[in-house]
Amino acid sequence: MQPLTEFGGIDVLGNMVEASSLSPNPAYYGNWHNFGHATLSVIHDPDLRHLESFGVIGDPATSMRDPVFYSLHAMVNDMFIEFKSTLPRYTVAQLGYDGVTVTKISVQSQNSPENQFSTFWQQSDVDMSRGLDFQPRGAVFVRFTHLQHQPFNYVINVNNAGAARQGTCRIFLGPKFDERGNPWLFQDQRNLMVEMDRFIVNLSPGQNVITRASSSSAVTIPFERTFRNVDVNRPTGGTALEQFNFCGCGWPQHMLVFKGTPEGYPCHLFVMISNIADDRVNQNTEGQCNDAAVYCGIRDRLYPDRRSMGYPFDRSARTGVTTLQQFLTPNMRVQDVTIRYQNRTIRPRARS
Repeated sequence: MQPLTEFGGIDVLGNMVEASSLSPNPAYYGNWHNFGHATLSVIHDPDLRHLESFGVIGDPATSMRDPVFYSLHAMVNDMFIEFKSTLPRYTVAQLGYDGVTVTKISVQSQNSPENQFSTFWQQSDVDMSRGLDFQPRGAVFVRFTHLQHQPFNYVINVNNAGAARQGTCRIFLGPKFDERGNPWLFQDQRNLMVEMDRFIVNLSPGQNVITRASSSSAVTIPFERTFRNVDVNRPTGGTALEQFNFCGCGWPQHMLVFKGTPEGYPCHLFVMISNIADDRVNQNTEGQCNDAAVYCGIRDRLYPDRRSMGYPFDRSARTGVTTLQQFLTPNMRVQDVTIRYQNRTIRPRARS
């Protein structure tokens, strides 16, 4: 029997589910997640009698284009949720930050009402010759249409009743209602909260106003790095090449905000300032790609947060909490926001 403890159990479980030499018993636990991709990719020709190539879900570069990808990953996610449900629930002391009160939060964007995210389509050009051979050789641009959002700022008002100190600002976004238009119960809504950003803040005594640009998100990387030229400054091998490849990790900035609806999709924006003493990891990350560390971690370093990924929504709520409002402590706040989708397309500038 392999014990899954409160603080190290998720690492053990992860090494069982994912391909890893750290698995406690590779012969028994196998490579469940990756074999799931491989099995689904050949369901149209399972014994290769027709010599069909595997489907798109079998290649990491294309797997998200197959709708069954999301069912597979929901099953993976459910396994971790089930494990998390066995852990002790966070107490008020583990969630709070004495003397710190979030008094107001808002989203501000040019040409949009307050507390509204605006999404639309944008066309961009990508040079396909970076990964494919064409004759004659040269740049071959492909124009594609993708989701984009209006840049915005979070504006967060925080009252610090103590001396100057630091905290970790954690920002999440999730749907306000379920598919039937009913308010979510916390036990369901918490699993739908998406982390938008996480960063360290300096709090002076008294009132503080924190402004954070959406482009600074610790979840995303910019468009230019998502579609970078991997031949430029590419190391020839070894750890330098591994680091170069790792620097492409990160959620695309243009996909930070989900699409929304024309009438405005109602959501909850959640902000928390947590106690830095329980968050900080002392390590040198100089020279590392760490701007998307929330999702990617930092290569060959500890995850840059002592809290679990998804904190404070990664565990079941304490007794008596059935809604998000009941879950809040003074260092947290929720704001109603909407995501308004506009069916318009911004075209790229003409190249000279």
